Amino acid sequence: MQSDMIIKLLNGNERHGILQQEFDPTSGHIDFFCKTEQRHGLIPLDDICFIKFLGTPNPPDPSLEESIVQNITTLTGDRFHVRLGKDCRDSSRGFFGQPAASDADFKSIYFTAKGCRNRSHDQPLGEILNKLGLVQEADVAEALQEQKHLRGRRVGEILADQAEIPQPYLEQAIDKITGKGHKKTQLRVGEILIEAGLVTRQQIDEALLKQSLGKRKQIGRILIERGLINENQLLVALAEKFRLDFVNLDEIAISQEALGKVPQSMIERMQILPIALHDTRLTVATATPTDHTISESLRFATNCQIELVCARSTQIGEKIAALFDRGEDTIKDLINELAEVVVEDGEVPELDTITESDSKVIKLVNKVLLDAHNKGVSDIHFEPGLGPQPLRIRYRKDGICYTVHQIAASYKKAVISRLKIVARLDIAERRRPQTGKIVLRKNDKRIEYRVEITPTIGGQEDAVLRVLSSVRGYSLDELGFSASNRQRFKKLLRKPYGIILCVGPTGSGKTTTLHSALAEINTPDTKIWTAEDPVEITQNGLRQVQVNAKIGFTFEEALRSFLRADPDVIMIGEMRDSSTAKTAIGASLTGHLVFSTLHTNNAPETVVRLIEMGIDPFNCSDALLCILAQRLARRLCKQCKEPYHPSREEYATYVEVYGAREFQEDDMPEFSEDLTLMRKVGCEACEGQGYSGRIAIQELLVNSPEIKRAIKYNSKVEEISEIAISQGMRNLRMDGIQKIFQGLTDLHQVNQVYI
Repeated sequence: MQSDMIIKLLNGNERHGILQQEFDPTSGHIDFFCKTEQRHGLIPLDDICFIKFLGTPNPPDPSLEESIVQNITTLTGDRFHVRLGKDCRDSSRGFFGQPAASDADFKSIYFTAKGCRNRSHDQPLGEILNKLGLVQEADVAEALQEQKHLRGRRVGEILADQAEIPQPYLEQAIDKITGKGHKKTQLRVGEILIEAGLVTRQQIDEALLKQSLGKRKQIGRILIERGLINENQLLVALAEKFRLDFVNLDEIAISQEALGKVPQSMIERMQILPIALHDTRLTVATATPTDHTISESLRFATNCQIELVCARSTQIGEKIAALFDRGEDTIKDLINELAEVVVEDGEVPELDTITESDSKVIKLVNKVLLDAHNKGVSDIHFEPGLGPQPLRIRYRKDGICYTVHQIAASYKKAVISRLKIVARLDIAERRRPQTGKIVLRKNDKRIEYRVEITPTIGGQEDAVLRVLSSVRGYSLDELGFSASNRQRFKKLLRKPYGIILCVGPTGSGKTTTLHSALAEINTPDTKIWTAEDPVEITQNGLRQVQVNAKIGFTFEEALRSFLRADPDVIMIGEMRDSSTAKTAIGASLTGHLVFSTLHTNNAPETVVRLIEMGIDPFNCSDALLCILAQRLARRLCKQCKEPYHPSREEYATYVEVYGAREFQEDDMPEFSEDLTLMRKVGCEACEGQGYSGRIAIQELLVNSPEIKRAIKYNSKVEEISEIAISQGMRNLRMDGIQKIFQGLTDLHQVNQVYI
């Protein structure tokens, strides 16, 4: 039976003609007479995008009452609104559809599998989620309203919120600038706010990014952020909408042939996973089926027909890591390869003949740096042994150093030289210490390492890398303050002037605590300057300076500059000498709030140390607001710690150390059969250590008339400590015992950091 039709080819050309024989997709071709060319021929389905059978659309078929309406986009860019039967099953070659609109110019259409770029239900995602019983209609309506708000939000509004600029200030700034002769159309709001000095260029860039992300935010992501659905439920709904299968990657054997079709860089960048290959049909798992560029990019890269399936993003990420970045296994493999260097005929090996350009050395160094970052390590130690002894690599995590790798001696200098090259240091200089920085990027994430090279005996060099990306800011509520300490410390942060000191040994979290304090008072109406060596934590709104002793730019020089730069608050990374201390005390007495650190054992001792540094006792007593002494103890692993009932002897020890009177005053738990403490066990999550993370143990000495008097009269440490404890200070050991009774740590860890 003859039928008029239009055939659209994959190359974009059209053929208008008549069907010569009944169309059977399983034949792989169509028997067609082309009217324009007046010739007959067979056209392979592999060359066709779609076939439109012309004519008046038929009335809705009763069998299609529960039909599925879909939006189809073809590779040629054509879009169709078609109806499919509910029991419609697609063949591997394509599928039929009928027009959803009664005024269409065709009665039916056939889409080839190759020619279909994207298919989705006409039904909105919110309705599908509601139909599946995952959300209520009211929740969908609220999410849609939020989406509408985000898409219509202006950069000026985002800047006003981000910089906490009140709306009247914003309007005044705009009026002030536009009143200078500018037309309002000539300047954008961001430029106006820059000219008014209310925001920076960086804040504008951040606001533009936030606006762009808001405009692209989809309703599914909004519902997840509201806690109404999870990723699995969203993917189930998306699979329903786009007619895709939802798969569990843990139950699927991944084809190596399929993996080989897509470059590793493309898999990691797009976060997709090829799982099967049948002839030229490549099945690929994705967690973002709404991204229509995935199929097109993969089709172009592989020359295969792409079939997408849905899978959880965490599963895809884990599989990619297991297949391409095996972490420590890869490092061990590389080390084993390096260890294969042997010396024949019993000759003495000539060490360090391997160069830093060796590909295995480069891979090993990169793997170690990324492995340390992924494990949350704070420092990496490269320690070459003497003579034929190997190079030892140690990690420091939660304050504890442990050996992770040992590398053959012949590669010692090559590894250190490689580190010096990427840190842009002088590889020929082996007699003096050098300091540098390494910056890596992985998956658009910036990872920084501070490098310190130190010459050691035997002509060797040690390298210690601080993983700066592992340092982040915390709120004061996250630092483990006791309730009374937190309340008193926050109150002191609101003082207009004075000095606040955070003291303790290196690595006790002093800088982190001070940055948390600054974050508490970091507002648009407060000018805050910081001088640090190095700058490890950055905050928007702070003016941060890196001191450089090599050019004479010291803490004292930075502090003097700050005092001429209209500060409200100043932070000095460390008071290393008497001149810096005197300048800081002077600044606090002239109307500035000053923060700094000092290396002392406890808070009362700090007072005596300041006076020994040459600070006038009267100035010190007037300027001081408080001294916070701090240590970091290892926290019991939340996953495996277990409760136990302490013995009466153990309980008595706690009471004796704490002080019987203070123990009773602070309402500490009484001994009973129900009293339980926590102890370590060890599990996979904490690598069998029993500890995971750290918690601050603190003592807060707050200045008072009695303490001022003691400072002026040069009282001893014991006298100042006694006064402070009587006024509510709890020393480091006492604060540690409080945290033992809270189940956060144990006595061994408290004794480790403060004996």
